[in-house]
Order: sequence, then C-alpha cells, then structure tokens
Amino acid sequence: MKKYLPNQAALLCLSLICTIAAQADMISKPDYKAGKTRISETYKADKTACKSLASNAKDICEEEAKAKEKVARAELEFSYSGKVSDQNKILAVKAQTAYEVAKERCDEQTGNAKDVCKEEAKAAEKKALADMKMNQDISKAKKTDVSEKMEADYKVAIEKCDGLASDAKTSCVTAAKVKFGKN
Repeated sequence: MKKYLPNQAALLCLSLICTIAAQADMISKPDYKAGKTRISETYKADKTACKSLASNAKDICEEEAKAKEKVARAELEFSYSGKVSDQNKILAVKAQTAYEVAKERCDEQTGNAKDVCKEEAKAAEKKALADMKMNQDISKAKKTDVSEKMEADYKVAIEKCDGLASDAKTSCVTAAKVKFGKN
C-alpha cells in the first residue's frame, strides 16, 4: 500500500475535486426548475413517511429528510451554475446536515454517552469543514503560484527585449505583453 505525505494527500484531494468540477454537467433552466419541484415533492413525501413514527425515531426521520433535501438542493444548484463556490457549498451542507442528523441520533442516549456522541458528531463536522477549507486554500495557493510564475516569465521576456534595438525591441515587448496578458 502506497503511503502519502500530508501534502501529497491534500493535492490528491484537490485534483479529485478539480476533476469533479471539470466534469460537472450544466443543466438548463427548465431542468433546474423541474429539479427544484422534484426535490420539494420528495421532501414532502419523506416528511409524510415520518408521521407514522414516534418520539426520537420521528425526529431522526425528519432530520434525515431535511438533510436529504438540503444536499439535493446544493447539488442541483451546482449542476445549474457550475461554480466552484457552489461545489464547496455541497461539501459544507453535507458536513452540516450529517452533524444535525448525528446530533439527533445522540438524543437516544443518556448521560456521558450522549455528551460523547454529540462531541464526536461535532468533531466530524469540524473535520469535514476543515478539509473543505484546506482544499479551498490549496486552490488559492495554486492560482497565486501560477500568477507569480507568469509574472516572472514576463519579466524575463521583457529583459530579453531590452537587448534588442528599435523596431525589434518594440515588436518583442508587444509580443511579450500579448503572450502574458499585459495589454
């Protein structure tokens, strides 16, 4: 089994997220509206199914129905917009709803076991949100690195142009500006 260093694991996660984002299929406005309707109907049906249950089992069922609806709406929004921020929202919603469901499940316990259960649920949520934030930070760092590399390459190209004379220098500078987006 291959072992990954923390940075390698983070980059692997980031590359998987980028791959998912690149493969996201955009949906049309009518499909988006139909999706919203379908999600609402599914939520109502799920909530109706919970009515036959009693006490905490009913509460858990209702919390699971809410979680399912929130995640489905976040996924639909990402399918419609394709924005990275909406993709990150899916991860945040999944973490938060998993916490809410787990917290409701903890109500079945008493005393210290209940306290431990809730702390474990909160820790799992915090870890998931931290992973999401780490992936965002890595993405920002990569963008900054790319920008810094391009700036360095641009400076090298301009320096090379300085060794030329007159029209050749002007053409070289213009070409460098176009190549590196410095209009």
